[in-house]
Amino acid sequence: MLKKTIILSMGMALALGVVQAQKKAPAKKPSATAVAPKKEAAAKPAAAPAKLGDGTRFIEKVTRKGDEIIIPYEKYELANGLTLVIHEDHSDPVVHVDVTYHVGSAREQIGKSGFAHFFEHMMFQGSDHVADEEHFKIVSESGGTLNGTTNRDRTNYFETMPSNQLETALWLEADRMGFLLDAVTQKKFEVQRATVKNERGQNYDNRPYGLASEYAAKTLYPYGHPYSWLTIGYIEDLNRVDVQDLKNFFLRWYGPNNAVVTVGGDVKPAEVISLVEKYFGSIPRGPEVKKMSLPAPVLESDRYVSYEDNVRFPLMQMVFPTVPNYHPDEVALDCLAEILGGSNTSLFYQRFVKAQNALQAQVYHPAFELSGEFTVTVLPFPGKGLADMEKMVRETFVEFEKRGVTDDDLKRFKANYEVQSIEGLASVSGKVSRLASLQTFTGNANYSVKDIEAHRKLTKEDVMRVYNQYIKGKKAVITSVVPKGKTDLVAAPNNFTPDGSKYQAPADEYKGLVYNKAKDNFDRSKRPAAGANPVVNVPDYWQDKFPNGIRAIGTYTDELPMTSILMSVKCGHRMEALDPTKAGVAQLVAGMLEEASEKYTAEELSSELEKLGSSISVSAGNNEIAIEITALTKNLDATLRLAEQRILHPRFDKEDFERLKNQQLEGIANQANQPVAIANAVYNRLLYGEGNILAVPTAGTVKTVENITLDDVKKYYKDYFSPSLTSLVVVGNVTGESIMPKLDFLARWKGEKVKRAPVQLTPKIEKTRIFLVDKEKAPQSEIRIGYIAMKYDATGKYYKAKLMNYILGGAFNSRINLNLREDKGYTYGARSGFSGSDIAGPFTASAGVKGNVTDSAIIEFIKEIKLYADKGITPEELEFTKRSIGQSEALKYETQIQKAYFLGQIIDYGLDRNYTQKQNEVLEKIARGEINMLAHNLLPVDKMNIVVVGDKASLKDKLVKLGYEVVELTKDGEVVEGANFTLPVMPKPEPARNPKTAELPKHSQDKKMEP
Repeated sequence: MLKKTIILSMGMALALGVVQAQKKAPAKKPSATAVAPKKEAAAKPAAAPAKLGDGTRFIEKVTRKGDEIIIPYEKYELANGLTLVIHEDHSDPVVHVDVTYHVGSAREQIGKSGFAHFFEHMMFQGSDHVADEEHFKIVSESGGTLNGTTNRDRTNYFETMPSNQLETALWLEADRMGFLLDAVTQKKFEVQRATVKNERGQNYDNRPYGLASEYAAKTLYPYGHPYSWLTIGYIEDLNRVDVQDLKNFFLRWYGPNNAVVTVGGDVKPAEVISLVEKYFGSIPRGPEVKKMSLPAPVLESDRYVSYEDNVRFPLMQMVFPTVPNYHPDEVALDCLAEILGGSNTSLFYQRFVKAQNALQAQVYHPAFELSGEFTVTVLPFPGKGLADMEKMVRETFVEFEKRGVTDDDLKRFKANYEVQSIEGLASVSGKVSRLASLQTFTGNANYSVKDIEAHRKLTKEDVMRVYNQYIKGKKAVITSVVPKGKTDLVAAPNNFTPDGSKYQAPADEYKGLVYNKAKDNFDRSKRPAAGANPVVNVPDYWQDKFPNGIRAIGTYTDELPMTSILMSVKCGHRMEALDPTKAGVAQLVAGMLEEASEKYTAEELSSELEKLGSSISVSAGNNEIAIEITALTKNLDATLRLAEQRILHPRFDKEDFERLKNQQLEGIANQANQPVAIANAVYNRLLYGEGNILAVPTAGTVKTVENITLDDVKKYYKDYFSPSLTSLVVVGNVTGESIMPKLDFLARWKGEKVKRAPVQLTPKIEKTRIFLVDKEKAPQSEIRIGYIAMKYDATGKYYKAKLMNYILGGAFNSRINLNLREDKGYTYGARSGFSGSDIAGPFTASAGVKGNVTDSAIIEFIKEIKLYADKGITPEELEFTKRSIGQSEALKYETQIQKAYFLGQIIDYGLDRNYTQKQNEVLEKIARGEINMLAHNLLPVDKMNIVVVGDKASLKDKLVKLGYEVVELTKDGEVVEGANFTLPVMPKPEPARNPKTAELPKHSQDKKMEP
């Protein structure tokens, strides 16, 4: 797996053509209101600050030397062993704080799996000086974002905040490092145990192929090896443990000497050091933690394992044990994986996907601290045996041996690495995360210098050597996942069972642990005051228009030597309303645009783009066909020449069309097995009504896609893919004057002026009903509750409705999520929100919940919505909403994609240049009474659809007792035979108004329909 680098030596930078960080803008610069170009802190002598606390040790200061492009940082170690890394970057008023503990599921024991991840959840449940749920609340109301993640080897916690909230972030992290355990209660333990079970159910047990990695892990690694179970753990282990087990885990692994605190952004190092010493310095050192090292698994023969799942496609996965991350052979193995199955030019794509033997075929090489796993995954079409797939995989390896590694292979791999490296510089959070990871696993935050050198020196001989050493003739774990009742499709009979007879448990790590709290000379219970609010500059931008109607908008930024162009053609699924029998044609058009052009085959186009490190992707949505072009600015001209071919000169080969159509049909059929997809499709069908194109999935149905011909694709492209419906967003180190001539091929684009398909009406909901779709024996249920509300506007009713919903279901600390997740433990997450565009969209409340509490979850959803509609927001909640949304402005414009989204909103909706200022004024002025009126008017709990996808046998009687009419539907959204209900039909449009009087004809005045 390629790792994003954050350091480039100038030797590599010159070879790759990367611009220097201090490169100045072209002659015409953005106005003073624009975000300042991102500049790293100026190089300074590598000396320690004048003042350090007792026991704090200066380790190193990495600065720019000569023309290097690096991420400067300073590194220190406190007396208690805590490592501190600081990166200074004043380009945006943002700070990112990351605390990484060198403990993941690899530190767990047999019978107690899932502890590391479970503990991650507990770290958000309050500490001595931070109340339950306050961590999320404090960060949110400060305008920040936060999260935590756990993997096999580490657990990290992080906040991105406005820079005036630095001290608050450090105070919060220190409090849970040093003062957690007394705040851990049995109730919190039980709620989070239920939440983790829900997470497992949602992401593993109730997800197609969700258990494949679990089967592979316990088959690949010896019994008792810490990688032989997944980070999520086993349900039976979670049921077995108690609060004291959890506390012992914290005491053993969560000491400051096993942690790295990394702080980056708009900060002053001296201030960071002082604050870290204050809040972390007195936390006692924990037990010593030794680096783990285990031998790689040895397979004496191929190990076959299989299981049945509720899936349409069988799946075969082969895993070869390889090397840990940062091993000298890792880069060559990454390159081998890329050549074999990393892109459309790869051997596996050509042999499996292009030849229509499989829907997907990939090769990748994830590497971890203790080992690596060279992985081949093939998803063949239904009915194809996995034994044949295994045979084809081995034949493809032989083909690779004969073909060898080419110069182009290396060029593509290194170009991709270069782009990933630069993209890692896009945000302060990305840079901080990289520094934290490198420091944790290598002890050297500057390790990327070695990584770059390894990529630069990689040769064709290196790649062939690792192939011969780790893959050729070597044994693998072959996992088969087959549809229920189709065991004849497995690659081979199961031949391996984990043997624990010779397992020897390691020494007890948890004896004699004592909880020692820090002793301070200040009051930790006092929340730090925020500094002055940072000044946030909204990106300045230019606008232009081509003679053929294409509108363009862009902003200059030299934060990265890259340019992104987002092209939107406002056709998409919505235009299929003009011929609903061909629903799904827009998605096929998008797919065909990624195939062959008049001058290039699809493989040639992909190869040229990969050698440039560029990408041109095409996708279809409800309202548009979107083209995203990303390139290093040095390669922009060459990339745009390829974009002209892809966008304006598609070849529309019949063979490509048949393959894509077949893939789309299989994808549609596959969705019928996925609870989330079923719930969304049925929900939309009920809301929009029969006859409305938005009631049909973007991909279409089996019936509509079977109707589509290649001529239909060509006709759609000719009729609707028009410059008159097109807009462009450009973000990068290019000015409007420099980029517009480069886009001249778009100015020459001919096309008829096209009107968008008219907005279609939606049926009213007469009363709240429950619509039940049976997903037999599903461990979880998917719930959707809502109605069609309103269309988007930036500063009016829609924007105010978003403010109103924030406390109901728009934040982690919302009423709905706190109730269903944090208080009840019903779900991994619950939410609500409005999603309008230029046409009215729905208000939706949703969650995936444990199956046995489905009825209770619906009761709580309705209770919270009704209570909010009746009683409204509290003064405290209103203040929280204002602070949270108001201060989050600092985080909105940091990256290229954030800037592009901002500009896209302006051009899509014709917004004023100062619309964000108007939003801030609305936010500041909105009163409790107006919020409450919006809640009362926009939350009609008696006129909403409730969709439930779950196990009918265990649910139906419980749902009937809720008092709503329960209507059974099929997975396709059809009414089950015998049910006394007719699916809603899209109402007919109103008669045309008299253009002079704007009055309706007399006979229809009393039959007005609401859109």
